[in-house]
Amino acid sequence: MRLFSLDSGHLGEKITDSLSIIPDVLEERNFEDGEHKLRPLVSVRDEDVYVVHSLYGDATQTVNDKLCKLLFFIATVKDCGAKNVTAVVPYLCYTRKDRRTKARDPVTMRYVAMLFEAVGVDRVVTVDVHNLQAYQNAFRCKTEHIEARHLFADYFKSIFTPNDRIVVMSPDFGGLKRAEQFRERLSGVMQADIDFAFMEKKRSKGVVSGESVVGDVKGKSVIIMDDLISTGTTMVRAAVACDRLGAQAVYAVATHGAFVGKADEIFQEKAVKKIIVTNSMCHDRLSETLNRQKLVILDIGPMLAEVVRRLNSGGSLVSLMDID
Repeated sequence: MRLFSLDSGHLGEKITDSLSIIPDVLEERNFEDGEHKLRPLVSVRDEDVYVVHSLYGDATQTVNDKLCKLLFFIATVKDCGAKNVTAVVPYLCYTRKDRRTKARDPVTMRYVAMLFEAVGVDRVVTVDVHNLQAYQNAFRCKTEHIEARHLFADYFKSIFTPNDRIVVMSPDFGGLKRAEQFRERLSGVMQADIDFAFMEKKRSKGVVSGESVVGDVKGKSVIIMDDLISTGTTMVRAAVACDRLGAQAVYAVATHGAFVGKADEIFQEKAVKKIIVTNSMCHDRLSETLNRQKLVILDIGPMLAEVVRRLNSGGSLVSLMDID
């Protein structure tokens, strides 16, 4: 097995530490005109190769830079004789646009899938995509979908008791199934009855509206569950609505924390007690104060390491995820 990390020591290092291996070395050169070159510095012939890269924009690279580098590197190791190449992509870009909602809309998830297939990838592993069915249907190569809800359930089990009054909430209609699955998981872990709620959300030309909350949140700890926090407006809007209805505390939870735009300013809102995300992305856009006071980051490195271990040895991912 060969494992390369294009993440400059972020999540790839967490994975290799959990596997007790050293990541394989590669050369990366950036040219004056903006082009770049990556190549493995070890033989990959007849090897099962794993390439780790989370595809989100940051202060040094755009999402398109990262996507291009990953695709070129996969093509390179295939050209060098790799037997199989698995792309471990904790955050997979462009998956939110999975269908046409307006005339002549692009379907970028399908286009990204075509790019991966064009360079010869054999398997794609990602964590909590926006729309699981669309992800599974977009790719013709093997796909694995890893869920982080058990990490969140374990976290809340550590801070709540079975006697606490808890409600899991979806911030919009689209996330109902995701939030309900988490509610079931948390209820099972805590051996307690946990309520469910959701909020009305309408979006038109980038403007979000809708104020109605369906479900009882008064006097309860509310866990707002989503797959991604972008600007934070959806989460904070729901948190403020719960606060007005008498919620005891509100927790904003998402697997991927992008925190773009004015997210740092938006999350100063007192209605949000804690923000819980994973390290699928770096979180350097949030101020030190917000990081220290509100942000909780759960490590998905060990989980992804176990995924790689089981894929390489033929182990079961179903039992790892505890999926019925």
